Amino acid sequence: MTAVRADRDLATAAGLALGAAADLLLADPRRLHPVAGFGTAAAALERRAHRDSRAAGAGYAAVLVGAAGALGAGLDRATRRRPVARALGTAAVTWSVLGGTSLGRAARTVHLPLVEGDLATARERLPSLVGRDPAGLDAGELARATVESVAENTSDAAVAPLFWGAVAGLPGLTAYRAVNTLDAMVGHRSPRYARFGWASARADDVANWVPARLTAALTVAVAPLTGASAGGALRIWLRDGAAHPSPNSGRCEASLAGALGLRLGGRNVYGSRVEVRPTMGDGRPPVAGDIPRAVRLSRAVWTTAAALAVLGRLARPRS
Repeated sequence: MTAVRADRDLATAAGLALGAAADLLLADPRRLHPVAGFGTAAAALERRAHRDSRAAGAGYAAVLVGAAGALGAGLDRATRRRPVARALGTAAVTWSVLGGTSLGRAARTVHLPLVEGDLATARERLPSLVGRDPAGLDAGELARATVESVAENTSDAAVAPLFWGAVAGLPGLTAYRAVNTLDAMVGHRSPRYARFGWASARADDVANWVPARLTAALTVAVAPLTGASAGGALRIWLRDGAAHPSPNSGRCEASLAGALGLRLGGRNVYGSRVEVRPTMGDGRPPVAGDIPRAVRLSRAVWTTAAALAVLGRLARPRS
């Protein structure tokens, strides 16, 4: 039994490594993306299930996350004694749920027009990264929104799925991506989702609690590899991370702000809703040239997380 479990863990570790490498080299699958398919199904169910009710929203989230987790568990059972199939299946799922490279590419699509002074194009492209209203944002605010999104989504899109893949294998990968996708779809504060999306938002907070702090810690650890400041990252994380209204995003944004010597936070507009976020960091406001710096740091963080996920799976106790 111990040997079988060791083979499973080795195959899962290999799959995590292959999936992370695929994301690094290829970014997200271009066609037939499973997460997009899940989103389509979730939207269809929401049209039938929506009520202005926390209970209805909790049931909606439970059904969809449960289905995604069950799919992962089914794949896990089907490959229990088939190491090669398990490795390839884990690689395919990991590649599908990871978004580290696509995050960097999306940030660069905003960076390029900003450098050229084409604010209209930069505003058009910003919604691929953040939910805030880009209308009227100047170059500095567009750069801030992009850098903040890179910081937050380094955890949400890359470190968190790798963490849950290391902890729970295939079911962890599929269930986490379902939780995070539902948060993006219905977890935001709006009249339609204030109650219905409450459970999805809270589930995402719970699922990202450890990964967000791991992301901040890795930002400190790898900052010198990208020319950033480990001391600044640690200091601002500990000082400002808890000031953010999100229990998780602030840790990621504060550590990146400290590492890059920036000041994040400020006024954000989400449709008809305005939020004034607390300041994080002591540096200057971001400019367009800070976007590639944030992307480099993000890549260093999540690729290190991938290595740790593989090692963590290999180091699991066998008894």
